[in-house]
Amino acid sequence: MVAGRWRTAGGAVFRVVVVWGVSTATMLALAGLLPDFRLQSADGDSVTRTAVTAGWGAGAFGLLGALVWPVIVRALLLVPALVLGLLVFFLNGSLLLIALWLIPDGRGAAKPETAVVVAAVMSAVASATSTALAVRDDDAYRRRLSRLAHRRSRRRGDPGASRAPGTVFVQLDGVGHDVLRRAADSGVMPTVASWLGDTHRLTPWRTDWSSQTSASQLGILHGSNHDVPAFRWYEKDRRRIVVSNRPASAAELQRRAIARTADGGLLTVDGASRGNLFSGGADQLALVLSVAARRGRANRSRAGYFAYFSDPANAVRTAVSFVAEVVREIGESTRARLRGDEPRVGRGGLYPFIRAFATVVERDVVVAAVMGDMLAGRTAVYADLVAYDEVAHHSGPHSRDAQAVLERLDRSLALIAKVAEHAPRTYRIVLLSDHGQSPGSTFEDAYGLTLRDLVRAGCGLPVPRRAERSKSGAEARDAARDALRTALHREVEEDGELEQPVAGSDPIVLASGNLALISFPDVPHRVSREEIRRRYPALLPTLADHPGIGFLLVHSEEQGSVVLAGGGTAVPLADLKEGDAGPLAVFGPGAVDAVRRTDGFPHVADIMVNSMYDPRTGVVHAFEEQIGSHGGLGGEQSTAFVLSPLELSPPVPPGVELVGAERVHRVLRRWLRECEGPQVPIGTRAARPAEVPVTRDKAVEG
Repeated sequence: MVAGRWRTAGGAVFRVVVVWGVSTATMLALAGLLPDFRLQSADGDSVTRTAVTAGWGAGAFGLLGALVWPVIVRALLLVPALVLGLLVFFLNGSLLLIALWLIPDGRGAAKPETAVVVAAVMSAVASATSTALAVRDDDAYRRRLSRLAHRRSRRRGDPGASRAPGTVFVQLDGVGHDVLRRAADSGVMPTVASWLGDTHRLTPWRTDWSSQTSASQLGILHGSNHDVPAFRWYEKDRRRIVVSNRPASAAELQRRAIARTADGGLLTVDGASRGNLFSGGADQLALVLSVAARRGRANRSRAGYFAYFSDPANAVRTAVSFVAEVVREIGESTRARLRGDEPRVGRGGLYPFIRAFATVVERDVVVAAVMGDMLAGRTAVYADLVAYDEVAHHSGPHSRDAQAVLERLDRSLALIAKVAEHAPRTYRIVLLSDHGQSPGSTFEDAYGLTLRDLVRAGCGLPVPRRAERSKSGAEARDAARDALRTALHREVEEDGELEQPVAGSDPIVLASGNLALISFPDVPHRVSREEIRRRYPALLPTLADHPGIGFLLVHSEEQGSVVLAGGGTAVPLADLKEGDAGPLAVFGPGAVDAVRRTDGFPHVADIMVNSMYDPRTGVVHAFEEQIGSHGGLGGEQSTAFVLSPLELSPPVPPGVELVGAERVHRVLRRWLRECEGPQVPIGTRAARPAEVPVTRDKAVEG
């Protein structure tokens, strides 16, 4: 044992010396290449003296990185992740300037901008050297992982090998069932391909009408997505717009789900939530939106940044990858524009940086956190990787850009599986998604005006000139004028009065992919079909007959809720049945039940609008700037997947379809019980998060 310890210590010293030597050589090479970086006195030095100076500088830079960098990152936890990623370069350059200042006799000097470059290169080279040494010495790598796992387990007081298996849930955001299957079959995702049929079973599951992350993940993690009609919606009782990806709104949705289920969530016992909208009741949090609005110690989500960026090599590697991803996106969008690819949306402005954050920073931090959780032996981990969803929105779900992202995500899955081999307990890795994506040009590209423009035209309200010039806009304006004249004539004949909308009562139009919600904020209740007819006689016919719209859902005083479609189709929702021909038949199995469930939500909109869907091409039209969209019914967006280990029981019996995020939650609960990871009620274990009001934001309409 003593000899083994000496060998381990000797190996560690050897690796330090090698990294130091490589860093010294790198510094010497950079000093010869960069005119503003010197390692000699003004009178010149011998080669030996210059080499000693480089060794001194490399050693000081490495020591500062190990001792000072973690303190700097902890001090910057309140800085937004995007800004922190950009600051990495400048902070690392500052450490290099300090290291050069520490060289005796003032032999080291560099301009600030040159120091940034030198520091980035040296950190990258040191990281690559350390990784290469670890790869060459598999025994040392395994011993390091085992020591780390043992140290963390001992600190947490865990018994180690006697524990039951843990479970890691990895959500591939926006990856539909068919997309995953094709990626595995084509070799894009070899890790997933090796699991399929060998160690895991693939099960599709059908989403709710609101096929988007907040509805699905809230249901999966907290067991209820009741009253989440879309990604964005207007609440008349609060006079506020809920936007799911804003911290205050996410916190309020989580609070409501906990209140409804009287349970803290899927992860209330020894759980970790990484990169999610909601916490799931976990104690260990990183990049969790529902707690991001908290200040001080209550916000543990930012600790994930410290755990990752405290290593300067991680910080530099991620920062370099971030810049490379920005350049890649600019190049890909330029090539798409030159090729004349259609459909296409704008990808300029801040989007390259937003994409780089999703595909690099979020991925790196979340994957590192998951690996740390496994080495710490946590019982349940749920992580969301959003890279594919972000890229598919702007490049298309079947594009080469999206396929490249899937390939990189597969490598992350392989890394997680590798670390599982060295964890202090056995782990079962469950892969799942929250929804898919359906392709298609935007509603505006297809018809020359936004849905908001169409709604305003149907109401007889002013619209932009470009919308007036479009065919749909002109038809809607003419229809509104004709309908108004007809209604006035009828009311005069009946000696009645035409109801006029009050001032400032313009409808609010909110888009969620190919689903849109129209609300009349001046009316406190759900506006009926009859009331809409009296106010805006042309609005419902204009919308229902438009070729870009599949169907509408409105409430009728006489018939209850009614589904409207083109050609004057108006079918009471109560009369629709699964499998029958009707306005919802084209949207596939489950559409009627999904619409009926949403119709019962307290905050269902006055008019629910779902875009058209072409079953031959799978195309829908998003009401926002996305050529890969989700949020409503139609196509691949509604079919997600669960890829589960064969050791776990099947999600559903043979021949039974898995439907709805809430049912997926019950399946995951069952699997945790099978792994002897019981959850406890909220009153016993999980603390309710403080109530946070929904964001008071001005409507972004259209």
